[in-house]
Parts: sequence; C-alpha cells; structure tokens
Amino acid sequence: MTASRPFHITVLLSGSGTTMVNLQQHIEGGKIPGKIVQVVSSRKNVLGVERAREYGIPVSILGRKKFTRNKQFDADAYAEALVELVSPYEPNLVVMAGFMTQLADPFLKKFQTINVHPALLPSFGGKGFYGHHVHEAVLAAGVKISGATVHFADGRYDRGPIICQEAVPVEESDTPDTLAARVQAAERRIYPKAVSLIAEGRVAIQGQRTVISDREA
Repeated sequence: MTASRPFHITVLLSGSGTTMVNLQQHIEGGKIPGKIVQVVSSRKNVLGVERAREYGIPVSILGRKKFTRNKQFDADAYAEALVELVSPYEPNLVVMAGFMTQLADPFLKKFQTINVHPALLPSFGGKGFYGHHVHEAVLAAGVKISGATVHFADGRYDRGPIICQEAVPVEESDTPDTLAARVQAAERRIYPKAVSLIAEGRVAIQGQRTVISDREA
C-alpha cells in the first residue's frame, strides 16, 4: 500500500447494507485507513444496492440463479464468476456483509476475505447457523454469554482464524430479537476495528491463530 494507492475494500452483501454503511461511516470519520471501491450483491432489488449507489460506490450484481441447475448450486462456477467481477478493482480485502452465499476456493485463494458471525466462535457456528437460527440456539442452550466474532473466511463454515471477538450478556428475559440487537451492536464495533487492523498491516495469520501487533507494518 502506498500513499497514492489507498487500501481497497470490496464489500459483498445480500440485504440492507447496514454493515457496508457502518464501514463507510468509519472510513469517512477517519477510523479506517481505506476505501470501499466496489459492492457486489447477490440480489438486485435490495436496500444495500441503493445505499451503495448513494455513496457513489460501483455496484455489481451476481445472482445465484444461473449457477443453479436441478436445485444444485455450482459454488465453484459462482466463485470463478465472482473473481472476474472483483479482480478489476484489485481489493486488498473483501468484506462479507450479510452475503448469503458460501464462498468457494477459486475466490478465497485469490482474495483475503473476512466475515462476521453473531456468536462467540467456535460455539454456535457451522452450516445452518446464521441469523436468528444462531440466537435461537444460544437461548435454547441456556448459555449466559454470547457475542460476535470477526474471522477470516477459509471455505469452511465459521472456521477461519479469529481476528476479533466481543462478548455480550444473555439476559433471562431475552428473545431472539433482543439478543440479536445486543449482538449486532457488538458487530458494529468490532467489524470496523478488524478492517482497520488489517488495513494497518497489524494482523498476521499463524496456523489457525491470528497475531495482532501493537504497531503498523
């Protein structure tokens, strides 16, 4: 990264774009030394697309339909098409922001990619654990603490090296909605933090762990 070439970020989304807006606000506030250069959505008519365009961010749409035959989704073909869309923007980092498609190796081996999960991994992660399904499982298990986790994506559901976590209490009166609100507030704090740490060159992967340095690279 040089002074003339800011840290480039591509955001992948499928919904309202709340996470993208949060990151953009942190960038505009000088808290993330980077720039969102592209948004890719798996759905055309979602609020996240409209919000990205309002910020003047280039938007690409890559739906799942043409990669699905006989109800079978071709993840590798989708990933290869996604590589073609993203490569011209040369992102230093790809941020999954409610992107409802698991990424396959053709994409993940080319781009450093991170995701946020609404629980304290490795608990309550894996296939089928997303959105309210996570919070319902947390409440059913009777645990006293939940939270949010930012991790590198590595092709396995919720198993990549962890960058940041924040715990939140699980209250006796919680419903999936009230717990989700508390966890989402934590996500809004730690996701920009993780992006900033990576942009500053302070995150190194050692096996299945990350090491966060005190100083910028």
